[in-house]
Amino acid sequence: MTLPQHQLLYSGKVRELYAPLHADGTVDESRLLLVASDRVSAYDHILDTPIPDKGAVLTQLSLWWFDQFAGLAPHHVLSTDVPEQVVGRAVYVRRLTMLPVECVARAYLTGGGLAEYAATGSVSGVPLPPGLADGSRLPEPIFTPSTKAPVGQHDEPISLEQVVGLVGPRLADRLRALTVDILDRGNNIAAGRGILIADTKVEFGIDPAQVPLSDDGEPQWSQVDPDTVEITLADEVLTPDSSRFWRAEDWTPGRTQTSYDKQVLRDWLTSPDSGWDRAGDALPPALPGSVVELTRARYVEAYEALTGQTFTPAR
Repeated sequence: MTLPQHQLLYSGKVRELYAPLHADGTVDESRLLLVASDRVSAYDHILDTPIPDKGAVLTQLSLWWFDQFAGLAPHHVLSTDVPEQVVGRAVYVRRLTMLPVECVARAYLTGGGLAEYAATGSVSGVPLPPGLADGSRLPEPIFTPSTKAPVGQHDEPISLEQVVGLVGPRLADRLRALTVDILDRGNNIAAGRGILIADTKVEFGIDPAQVPLSDDGEPQWSQVDPDTVEITLADEVLTPDSSRFWRAEDWTPGRTQTSYDKQVLRDWLTSPDSGWDRAGDALPPALPGSVVELTRARYVEAYEALTGQTFTPAR
């Protein structure tokens, strides 16, 4: 997509980043335009079939959550006054240097965490009680970070000790505390609205002027003092793309939960109906209309249940 007075910098699995341009054509170095598309990814593939209104749900739900966490961490949003072509699914945000860690927290055991627990009795180096099943509530939310892999490659789980090796002990501890607090506070809000948040991924950044650099221009994360430097919540927060949402009234450990996220399409892709072999080299097939409609409906239902507002599609 071409936007007047904007330069495309990056196109990812779901979002595009644009640099606003001044009237003389030079780049505005203070901000970026973050646009959420209707593309959807699963198992590290961008699917050919979009989910209508998905970008608007992600943007509007993130804005709502940013407000809920105003006292916990600053966020990156500057303005929703964006070009007409992307109204409702884009925001202007602060330019940040992003931390090199996918910050993940889990309140319930499922997915990749369940597989790791079955093999080792722990997740990301955190020991868990015996006898847990798919969907079991954990004694307390845990921090289970992962690497940041390029598009098309797999994020790999890492331990807190490995995060310490990447960013230093003080910053690692702050990232752990913030991530767990976001999931915990999110569940305190969501539980009263009929939704359980099983796990979530969040990202953080720091003002580039506050990040020390090495002689070759690489961030020196271990030199960042988290008590004096503002750690900013970025990208998205507690959306159906970044989190697993479950219907609270249907929650039963030991079976697949009723989800409000893209688990609907994941389940179809790994079912015999799709004919796709996740372990093979073939790309995922197009999604059938029924799966697209159900996925969209679940995204919208999650937004409306959490916010108490009627979803308004983007223009």
